[in-house]
Amino acid sequence: MKIKEICDAIEQYAPLRLQEEWDNAGIQVGDPEAPITGVLLCTDATEAVVAEAIERGYNLVISHHPLIFRGLKKIMGRTPVERTVAMAIKHDITIYSAHTNMDSAWQGVSFRMADKIGMTNVQFLDDNQVAPYGEPHCEVAGCGVIGGIEPMPAREVLQRVKAAFEVGAMRYSGDGDCMVSRVALCGGAGGFLLDKAVAMGAQLYVTADMRYHDFLDNNQRIVVADIGHYESEHFTKEIFLEIIQKKSPTFAVAFAKNEINQVNYL
Repeated sequence: MKIKEICDAIEQYAPLRLQEEWDNAGIQVGDPEAPITGVLLCTDATEAVVAEAIERGYNLVISHHPLIFRGLKKIMGRTPVERTVAMAIKHDITIYSAHTNMDSAWQGVSFRMADKIGMTNVQFLDDNQVAPYGEPHCEVAGCGVIGGIEPMPAREVLQRVKAAFEVGAMRYSGDGDCMVSRVALCGGAGGFLLDKAVAMGAQLYVTADMRYHDFLDNNQRIVVADIGHYESEHFTKEIFLEIIQKKSPTFAVAFAKNEINQVNYL
């Protein structure tokens, strides 16, 4: 099987047209026509992850976050991105990323978050209709999710979230004793959906990269929790695995062992 066949399967699930204009999902480095020798799945394609792929004899790395966000004018090994690109090219490793297209896809990143804490009746928090190129019908895509959970105090929900997402430290504001039965979630930086979460009746909003005033200005309206960017998205690897296993279970696929959260807690 060629690398492009796995890339195509991911794009059927999360089409590239769903990505934000500033994003750079898709093939970052490599040859899509090469036969697959193995696939390594990760959140971030770092030097350590590519080195692991080389050691395992795998020639495809699939990450959530794109390796290349901004144009590279030179590849001289001065930065981690330059070194990772050079290593991948030298060893014929293809790096593929599915980022905001996977965030926006039905059953994408935020839906997986909802699964992890047992939410029900999950739907997009902010949906929109996207017309495929050259086709008359539309598909549903969106940002974040909202759904139900068995009623319990906010602090109990937050403890469940902390355990499910392996959170080292959590920031939150609002009344931890309030009863919660409706939760909104957004993987990654989700501050832009806070008002929408309130408008949709959520008592708790879980996301990452929140600003101080997001907490301060909303602690009377909703409980807001910031669990960390990596923590909110690292289970995206499971989605990749399921897509690949459905496409073809005949070659080696693994989660990267050398991947770590680049943000540490004391």
